Amino acid sequence: MARTLKPGMSAQTQLQVHAEVEGTVRGIIEDVRASGDEALRELSERFDGWNPPSFRLSEAEIEALVAQVPDEHLESIRFALEQVQRFARAQRASIQDVEVETLPGVTLGHRVLPVGSVACYVPGGRYPMVASAIMSVATAKVAGVSRVAAVTPPKAGQPYPATVATMHLAGADEIYIMGGVQALAALALGTGSIGAVDMLVGPGNAYVAEAKRQLFGQVGIDLLAGPTETLVIADDSADAEMVATDLLGQAEHGPNSPAVLLTTSETLARAVVPEIERQLGVLRTADVAGQAWRDYGQIILADSDEEMVRLADEIASEHVQVLTRDPNYFLEHMTNYGSLFLGPETNVAYGDKAIGTNHILPTGRAARYTGGLWVGKFLKTVTYQRATAGASAVVGRHCSVICGVEGFAGHQRQADLRVERYGEAVPVTAVP
Repeated sequence: MARTLKPGMSAQTQLQVHAEVEGTVRGIIEDVRASGDEALRELSERFDGWNPPSFRLSEAEIEALVAQVPDEHLESIRFALEQVQRFARAQRASIQDVEVETLPGVTLGHRVLPVGSVACYVPGGRYPMVASAIMSVATAKVAGVSRVAAVTPPKAGQPYPATVATMHLAGADEIYIMGGVQALAALALGTGSIGAVDMLVGPGNAYVAEAKRQLFGQVGIDLLAGPTETLVIADDSADAEMVATDLLGQAEHGPNSPAVLLTTSETLARAVVPEIERQLGVLRTADVAGQAWRDYGQIILADSDEEMVRLADEIASEHVQVLTRDPNYFLEHMTNYGSLFLGPETNVAYGDKAIGTNHILPTGRAARYTGGLWVGKFLKTVTYQRATAGASAVVGRHCSVICGVEGFAGHQRQADLRVERYGEAVPVTAVP
């Protein structure tokens, strides 16, 4: 039976924190809904100290910001962009239109069409999330979205050049400098100066995730990608330095980012605690990572690989780093995760930045029912049907019976009219 050697924050405390976030977000959305650009400007000034003549960057402004980015940075950005695009194109190629004759004379099909317009939110508060621009904007463009609006907060009162450059290189059609809940509300609802979009995507803090949740229905969303989570699964073949590094590497995202070690080795579990303290002594982001580890970090000791699979699927973490003798065992048996990182040669930072899989992933146990952002999130599968006269009469007779059973008289008349019109047509033999 598993034992928890280090617990995280209680569920009750987390619920209280969420309730406070929920109320704040609702108020901001209602302000933007009621007052549009006026509210957007007031909120941007209040939260970001930012009130430019236009929140949308001009072509000249974009070019000037791109020119500020060193060539070596642009080289790595282009490398990561190419990896994400290559994988996204392969995923898009796997999704095909379908047309099939299900009965002689009955043709059914579906078409796969891109969403018309998308807003891609790129976090930039504590850290300018350059890679998030690649993950959202580039993937949307590969999917065929015609209007992609990229949005990010100012950094120290100004647009962050590397983020703007990445949005531009990834193919954004519009780039806005505005942050947080008010930015998402403006793009979802529309204002006098900003056209509403069909869908919101992108990661963010608890406020961004809650804003997407509250705006869902008025617009589509990709998923609820809130504070980053990481789970390290390790056995006695792993070493404490790598485990601690991989835990803190994600804990630094924010003070409420859960980092969990799940292991069958008590020796490793005991060794990780002082190793984390040692690394926090030299890590530049120790103030954030240390708080996250203190409040949300956990160490769970399991009896077997089978129990680790069961517990990992219950946790349903966004990121799962597997540091065991047989990483493929977890690939073959786990079902609830955002993305798996198999073996010590890879890690979550690779997925976050440059290897090609998408880093916008489900949090809050949403991995039980959804995967992360990919081209398929920007596509809608729409169906169609056509029938010959004889097939219409055959389907109509059965449809009429079902409509009668349900009491839908108008539906039944639709079916009966076709039977009357086409019932003398050539009989149809059902496909076996």
